[in-house]
Amino acid sequence: MMLVMQEVVAAAIFRNGRLLLAQRTRPPELAGMWELPGGKVEPGETPAQSLRRELREELGVEANAGDRIGVDVPLPGDMVLRAYLARLESGEPAALDHAELRWVDAAELTAIDLVPNDRRWLDDLLAELAAGACAGRVAAAATARAPHEAPCADASPAGRRPGPAASA
Repeated sequence: MMLVMQEVVAAAIFRNGRLLLAQRTRPPELAGMWELPGGKVEPGETPAQSLRRELREELGVEANAGDRIGVDVPLPGDMVLRAYLARLESGEPAALDHAELRWVDAAELTAIDLVPNDRRWLDDLLAELAAGACAGRVAAAATARAPHEAPCADASPAGRRPGPAASA
């Protein structure tokens, strides 16, 4: 008999070289800590549909799920936590279900009090931030007709995996 695990989805939303984090209000042992927004996949939903619903409920935005990022994180009760890259389509994120939202850069991400489960993705999230920063420098260099900066060549995201399970 194959065990079917309940999936919990988390959204890695990047903008302008920053990652969106949400500050938890509950449970008491995690209150005040920071996480990627998301939640449980409901029966009949795909992970992409769930992420879209969760981001609408928690942040008041419309977003689309993309590739998976990072490793599967086993949770108690036959659940697994998976992170997906997500792209905002409309709306500005608001803390509807969290104490606060914050856009963080790489230095802030390494210093912030992340929930332990999300910490498993730290290297992957930092790689995405580095790749995004490089993309911004490359775009600015192209606009200014300046040569590409060599350090960006190493900043390819390591933990990305195509997310067919996230397809709507």
